[in-house]
Amino acid sequence: MKQILRTTSLALVVLAGLTVPSMAEDTNSTPAENPELSEGAELLNRGFQLLLEGLANEIEPMADKWADGWAELVERFGDLNAYHPPETLPNGDIIIRRRVPLTPDDAEPGETEL
Repeated sequence: MKQILRTTSLALVVLAGLTVPSMAEDTNSTPAENPELSEGAELLNRGFQLLLEGLANEIEPMADKWADGWAELVERFGDLNAYHPPETLPNGDIIIRRRVPLTPDDAEPGETEL
């Protein structure tokens, strides 16, 4: 992941470096076409597109898992406004308390609260 971030950052810096000189030139005069520069810019553009497509393909399965996990969490907890923010105890346990505690009648049968 760090290498992907470095590669993306480098591509953005190079792309920004290519656009700055063209913006600094006088807008009234048109620069002479440089085929090597145009070809290099096109290759950089295509490489950047391939990099972003690769990242999207790599992240898509993780996004599907995240969406499934989020749906399960929402289904399990229902309305999240019914709970206080999570608290971390000194021993590392995380507690999520209900704003209005369940009465014994509301609890599912056969379960014991610890």
